[in-house]
Amino acid sequence: MHKTLEFPDLLRLIDERATAFRAAIASASSLDLPVPTCPEWTLSDLVQHIGEGRRRWAATVAAGPDAMSRTPAAGDAVAPREREAVLAWLAASTELLLAALREAGPDQGCFTGWGDTQMPDTAGGVARHQVQEIAVHTYDAQVAVGAPQPLPTEVALDGVEENLFITCFTTSPWPHKPTAFDFHATEGRSWRHTVDGDGARTTRLPAPGEDPDAAGLSIHGTASDLVLFLYERIPLDSLRLDGDPGLFDLFHAWEWWA
Repeated sequence: MHKTLEFPDLLRLIDERATAFRAAIASASSLDLPVPTCPEWTLSDLVQHIGEGRRRWAATVAAGPDAMSRTPAAGDAVAPREREAVLAWLAASTELLLAALREAGPDQGCFTGWGDTQMPDTAGGVARHQVQEIAVHTYDAQVAVGAPQPLPTEVALDGVEENLFITCFTTSPWPHKPTAFDFHATEGRSWRHTVDGDGARTTRLPAPGEDPDAAGLSIHGTASDLVLFLYERIPLDSLRLDGDPGLFDLFHAWEWWA
């Protein structure tokens, strides 16, 4: 049975993944190392993105439901260069975000910027997304230092659905024959991403009334690999496929996707 992570779990996982990110940065021989999964970025760029981004999200959450755009980061939003100072700055950035989320609570409205999706525009929705952003960028940092690790199962299982809910939802009509993409995590959870004249949307499987044979392409892998594929960190052929892989070419060529 699918179970969405509770708000305290999301805050815990933000903290855990941020700690893992700092560990990767601490182990790096240089902050000038390239990040292969983020072309043209160095670890220094990734550090700036993580630290400044968490400070901006903290300010946005704190601004409340009336904010109409992302709020500029409060305080020192530029990463220092000295290693120990960088790690302290990253830790402070995470704590600013966590403090803002705790103060807001999961149901407070919040500007998110992801528009009409299957995710709510709330502080809880921001927390759920932040787990994934920090987790995937932790993987990026680990790749850069030569020590990549799978995303923790708890993070990844929630991440497949979270990514599909935000990234792959639209009401723009699918211009081809209706079909579906099924995502099957080896840990025992599955999702169906349906594309048809009503657009694209995701449901959990099994679901009442869903035809088990309706998928044009079924994608199988660990939850971590599914998330890393959805975030374009690993290629489709890293996963086991049943059906027509050409359907994903159509999906990527879809004007909405681009």
